[in-house]
Amino acid sequence: MSFLPLNLTHDTCSAIVCPMLRLSIPVLILVLAIPALPKDKYVKPGPIHLDRDGEKWAEKTVRKLSLEEKIGQLFMIWVRAQFMNVNSPDYLQLRDTMQKYHIGSFAMTVRFEPPFLYRNQPYEAAELLNRLQKDSKLPLLIAADFERGMTMRLNGATEFPHAMAFGATGKLDYAESFGRITAQEARAVGVYWNFFPDADVNSNPANPIINTRSFGEDPQQVSDLVTAYVHGARANGMLTTVKHFPGHGDTATDSHLSLAQVTGDRKRLESVELVPFRRAIEIGVDSVMVAHVTVPALESDPNRVATTSPTIVTGLLKDQLRFKGLVVTDALDMAALTRLYADNIGRTAVDASKAGNDLLLIPPDLDAAYNAMLDAARKGEISQTQIDASVLKILKAKASLGLHKARLVDIDKLSTLVGQPENIALGQQISDDAVTLVRDNGKLLPLKQTGTVKSALPYQEARETRNDLVVVILSEDVRTEAGRTLERQIHVRVPDANVIYVDPRIADAMSEEVLQAVGGAKAVIAAVYVVPTAGKAIRGENGPTNSVSLDDSSGSLLRKILHRAGARTAVLAMGNPYLAQDFPEVQNYLCTFSNVPISEASVTKALFGEIATHGHLPVSIPNIARRGAGIEREAQLTPGESDHANSKPNGQ
Repeated sequence: MSFLPLNLTHDTCSAIVCPMLRLSIPVLILVLAIPALPKDKYVKPGPIHLDRDGEKWAEKTVRKLSLEEKIGQLFMIWVRAQFMNVNSPDYLQLRDTMQKYHIGSFAMTVRFEPPFLYRNQPYEAAELLNRLQKDSKLPLLIAADFERGMTMRLNGATEFPHAMAFGATGKLDYAESFGRITAQEARAVGVYWNFFPDADVNSNPANPIINTRSFGEDPQQVSDLVTAYVHGARANGMLTTVKHFPGHGDTATDSHLSLAQVTGDRKRLESVELVPFRRAIEIGVDSVMVAHVTVPALESDPNRVATTSPTIVTGLLKDQLRFKGLVVTDALDMAALTRLYADNIGRTAVDASKAGNDLLLIPPDLDAAYNAMLDAARKGEISQTQIDASVLKILKAKASLGLHKARLVDIDKLSTLVGQPENIALGQQISDDAVTLVRDNGKLLPLKQTGTVKSALPYQEARETRNDLVVVILSEDVRTEAGRTLERQIHVRVPDANVIYVDPRIADAMSEEVLQAVGGAKAVIAAVYVVPTAGKAIRGENGPTNSVSLDDSSGSLLRKILHRAGARTAVLAMGNPYLAQDFPEVQNYLCTFSNVPISEASVTKALFGEIATHGHLPVSIPNIARRGAGIEREAQLTPGESDHANSKPNGQ
């Protein structure tokens, strides 16, 4: 590259420099005319806040949208977080669906093929959501069901136990930290709205779908934990949702499979079910999710579930409780609703909208629902005013997140924002503090360690199995991960423990083998993995049903174990705490309220006396214990006596 000499004469300047300057002026003007690129390419994390600039953007935008675009903003559909080539048929179909129907929101999930949930990586989720944001005319509102934190769908994030475990700890700061960490990690991948916390008061032990998803049975405690979570999440930029209005805790039916009924009278609803919702609305929760349940005390029409009832959605929620935020339906593809609309499936969306819902979640047939809504709007069945009001709410929600200014996340920051060691340690601490010792005969616990295995070359370790300690893992399917962390944790402490996996398909065939091992054991651990699972169909007298109880074959085996070795057996409720009501003979009973790996690590430490047990039941177990029960025990090992007290869930 050459430079002009410094001693140019005037003539030289005129001949050389001035023409260059004349050429540069148009270029300079053109450059100056180009709008400056925004400094912040990525959306900024921060508290939920709608300023006047955001309001103006929402108001201006809604006026510019066509009716077709407005209807599309009312729908939320699935997006599965997985790698997809930009030109792959799967991605092109997803993008074309979004653009054809003007979709305004997505619910992020992963592939689920019962009983297997295929969690993916944060990077895959963030890249896909960024790409969808780029391909959308308007910023997208991305939501998810992160009831146990982001690790419920994506690997590497902070793991938390089920909500009921927080009730067992009784610590509001845990719930607030739960909201804070979930918000920070979710926003890092581009998810801004969590369908949580669960405000249901789980007063029915037979409830198959709420159960451990609820904080407990006491309306006041549930309210306190709900509000703590909402504060933590909103302060860190996450929209929150209380569900399932007007309360799904006192039901014995899974609304994914059939119609559930809330039988309490109005006085009962006011004093129990509605209490947490009122509190959440008072402190500014962003959205309320309406359940597909019938509530005779509120709606006399048996063919109207809460979702399609103007009396419940508009009359109660909006008018009486004065909720001004987003009202979202539970998934419209659930059988409790679709069975009522089998002959006209698109009508579900219309009736839900007319009832007062703003956002229509997961229609069973998007094309039918979209066109039914469009037709209803054109005919005046749904007013333009109502549609505009709902769209404006949705756009304001997006603006409150800053999505009108920037809509992408910085993928390079994932490695510092997701799975921070101090957050992971807190999740484990919460799980530890939740372990509740309900029964203890004083003869078995704490268990004793029997040494460690000497290191061996890879693939050449020989482990002898004996029956001094027998661990029977009763799960819904032995092919799942249920019990794997528990097994590793047990083997760290008792290398020769005999671990046996059983599920309903093989329980009868394995009964003799299990009982023989139990008969010669010094100690037995029976770990029962039963948690609420949406749509888990079990044959019942009146068709498909759901349950959080052990099936007949596994239940029979557990009963035989307790009959043969009750005093030497510790039963672990890895999920449903009500399990013991079916086995009143149990002498040693511990509850974790969750089946996640950190809960498996926690209960192992409790079994061996490595941590104190000071959890208390947030629910009553009929004929076993009342809410608040819990035997407190200090750690039995002195510092330095065990190397396992702080071992990782994977045993490494």
